[in-house]
Amino acid sequence: MDFFNLHIHNSTNNPNVLELVNQYPWEFDANIPFYSIGIHPWFINEQRLESDLEIIESKLQEPNCLAIGECGLDKRIEIPMKLQQTVFEKQLLLAQEYKKPVVLHCVAAFQEVIETKKRLHISVPMIIHGFSKNAQVAKILIDNGFYISFGKYLLRNPELETVFSSTPSDRFFLETDTVVETIDEVYALAAKYKRCTAAELQQTIKNNVQVVFKTDLI
Repeated sequence: MDFFNLHIHNSTNNPNVLELVNQYPWEFDANIPFYSIGIHPWFINEQRLESDLEIIESKLQEPNCLAIGECGLDKRIEIPMKLQQTVFEKQLLLAQEYKKPVVLHCVAAFQEVIETKKRLHISVPMIIHGFSKNAQVAKILIDNGFYISFGKYLLRNPELETVFSSTPSDRFFLETDTVVETIDEVYALAAKYKRCTAAELQQTIKNNVQVVFKTDLI
């Protein structure tokens, strides 16, 4: 495989791409080869919370489940932060128990996510997906042990070039999420911004995949 896509919602079945397909426990698809699974803060349902967590825990024990998520905190939705925090923490503790990385959704809650990581002593890799903020926020996250994934906003916002180009090579991933562009298009722009060849970028991300996901699938 030539490419790794950290976060996508619908598999493209491209044999050249290792896709980490986002799955939800209440609509799990066993036909997806590799996936992350988690409770997104937008879709917290208290009535099925315990069963969702049970499904997540069972899938975390399977080898083709590469991560938990996306999960996290979002201050711009109506679901109470206290409930979001509780659900987030339950998933982080599962990630820690089963030694799986975490794909994070974070909106206007970076300090809360950092504080939670410290308080719970979470040592598994945590990756902020769909990063769109400035270099200062990126540095704070990296200094606190987080990885950053770029995709949609890298394609849409030229101002992110500076942020991305200054992100250490061992601390980033690339993704498509829900955009129409392909992962190789994201790689092409990323290679341009990093002033490296496509092959060099592929090797960089391959190294990061091996470190974070403990796999040599790519």
